Amino acid sequence: MTPKHDDAHRWWRDAVIYQVYVRSFLDSTGDGIGDLAGVRAGLPYLKKLGVDGIWLSPFYPSPQHDHGYDVADYRDVDPVFGDLDEFDRLMKAARRLGVRVLLDIVPNHCSREHPWFRAALAAPPGSPERARFHFADGRGPGGDEPPNNWHAMFGGPAWTRVTEADGRPGQWYLHMFTPDQPDWNWRNPEITSEFDRVLRFWLDRGVDGFRIDVAAGLFKHPALPDSEDPEADARTRDSVNPLAWNQPEVHDVWRHWRSVCEEYTARDGSERLLVGEVSVPTAREHARYVRPDELHQAFFFDLLSAPWDADAFRKVIAEAMQDIAGTGSTVTWVLNNHDQVRTVTRYGEPTPEGSGLGPARARAAALLMLALPGAAYIYQGEELGLPEVVDLPDDVLTDPIFRRTGSRARIRDGCRVPLPWSGQASPFGFTPGADAAKLPWLPQPEWFAEHATERALADTNSFWHLYRDGLQLRSSLPQLGDGTLRWLDTPPGTLAFARGDGLVCAVNFRTAPVPAPVLGVPLLTSGPCPPGVLAGSAAAWWITDIAHD
Repeated sequence: MTPKHDDAHRWWRDAVIYQVYVRSFLDSTGDGIGDLAGVRAGLPYLKKLGVDGIWLSPFYPSPQHDHGYDVADYRDVDPVFGDLDEFDRLMKAARRLGVRVLLDIVPNHCSREHPWFRAALAAPPGSPERARFHFADGRGPGGDEPPNNWHAMFGGPAWTRVTEADGRPGQWYLHMFTPDQPDWNWRNPEITSEFDRVLRFWLDRGVDGFRIDVAAGLFKHPALPDSEDPEADARTRDSVNPLAWNQPEVHDVWRHWRSVCEEYTARDGSERLLVGEVSVPTAREHARYVRPDELHQAFFFDLLSAPWDADAFRKVIAEAMQDIAGTGSTVTWVLNNHDQVRTVTRYGEPTPEGSGLGPARARAAALLMLALPGAAYIYQGEELGLPEVVDLPDDVLTDPIFRRTGSRARIRDGCRVPLPWSGQASPFGFTPGADAAKLPWLPQPEWFAEHATERALADTNSFWHLYRDGLQLRSSLPQLGDGTLRWLDTPPGTLAFARGDGLVCAVNFRTAPVPAPVLGVPLLTSGPCPPGVLAGSAAAWWITDIAHD
């Protein structure tokens, strides 16, 4: 096969990265929780699938109130996941297989158990220890009201009052997610220095870069004023308070982090990647984060959130190509992650036809994403066609959104159920043994047997083979990966674009087949599409000109 390009310096531009949610990937110890040794054992599977690298969810020491996104120590491994020696073994195994490794870093907030926050609680108001966070006096008689009217993104107020050393009610601290996750004060230079040390610690251990959690957060308005529309800020966990989000100073942080990464790039010529979780309203604002001296990439969520509609997909793709690719970066496409309803379920509802269309649409969307210019991220289990587990009992739910709100709306446990690997019953090869004490940390439904990896590998019509074949084509066809696209005229309810010379991606968003000659070129499908049919019910096909196939 001809490689996509030979420039290792720019490997990230069209890389396909697989998100490993560590606690749900593969358990090596039998405690029902996935771990780093399990990731290492699964690397050959991921290499066979054909991805370029992996992104590991947080595995740092943590009380696990938000499953590792409440970090107590940024420079170690939580014992539930292993230790630093096991991390080093994982890195060596990944190097042997040619698999890049990205770590999830959480710079907006830490854990209430972080030593610096514990020191802040023990220190008096106005102390240097409290200046590392956002502590403020309350309003009203006795300071009984929060300093402002901000809401936390996981429900409830964004402020929690502390008890001072003398036992009296004291100041309040800011947490834009949960009280277990106090926000760092990035206006304090100590925070910049501390995260410099964190970055270098992991870069020195050989990581290829970082996925940055809440990359648009970090800085808050310096006056911490009231929100003009607090109810709007509290509507959903994805609503953004503009006073606590997308502040201009955040770009200085990413310029500095880019300079740190470039020090390491200069040593061996391979860029260390910074990819941000950037939730901003428009592609144009998104583009500001991926200017040449800031983040290399930022997840483009508009494709994920677009309704199943040809015009909607074309609009978000065109805007991304214009505004983001125009910066010199590449668009970073995603269809799912650990915070979203799984693609098969999301595309299956609500429609008059019912959820039966979900798998066909998810397959079509996967091929579309892999055909687009730029990078792509795949969430674990998407290659198995896993649906969302929507009927987990209340007593097993662990998502802090549920604990904070009492509502099951938009909770994330259903996409985090541990993967099925083999067999006909739980734990489906996820954890050694099968006694009750070793069952997975979230229960797997019986129907997971239909999606087990062992079964998917044996079925050439499975989601797994669709992804594997798509990734192989992406690697071998020079038209795919980085570059541009050219839109083609198609009937209503369909879209098609050309990549380079002689390759077309066509998607039918309708339920009826469409004749292939509408594209005006002789076509040969890259999959089992009947001759003369552009795409069957809710499907996508990569089509190559016969003369160039």
